[in-house]
Amino acid sequence: MFEVLVFVYENYYAGHSYPEPEHLERKLNAVGFESDEIDDAMIWLKGLRAAAQGSSGRTGMSQPEPPEPWLIRPSPQSVRIYPPAEQRHLGLRCLGFISFLETAGVLPAAMREVVVDRAMAAPGAPVSLEDLKIIILMVYWSFGHEPDALVLDELCADPATRVVH
Repeated sequence: MFEVLVFVYENYYAGHSYPEPEHLERKLNAVGFESDEIDDAMIWLKGLRAAAQGSSGRTGMSQPEPPEPWLIRPSPQSVRIYPPAEQRHLGLRCLGFISFLETAGVLPAAMREVVVDRAMAAPGAPVSLEDLKIIILMVYWSFGHEPDALVLDELCADPATRVVH
């Protein structure tokens, strides 16, 4: 599923557009993705559309479902407590990375909740840090935000190739 999400991000982010689901599904089939991967990604993207609409009241994506009440305006001063199911599914590395982004001031509470929601909807437990970074990029895209250069570097750079100064 994450290969499909990367393809969607790489091909549609630059234009800040989101194709209609039917068009996207045809395109993904034509490119050669497996139908089960496409189905999983389409369900995941539908949830992203609904979550982004519910928390921000705005999205570039077409006609989302009504917002979930718990996604509407979390307080920026609140402390997020992760229940055991989220702790198991996200794992320590992902929880630490989310905390790092929040502390750095680049992941507001509303976006954090969408990231957690979409990470919980992702297969595999715990979610890998690389997969979480893809989720975060997709959430930024769904909110219509472009991450600043330092955040983008943190999300896209391979830590093994970084040079320590």
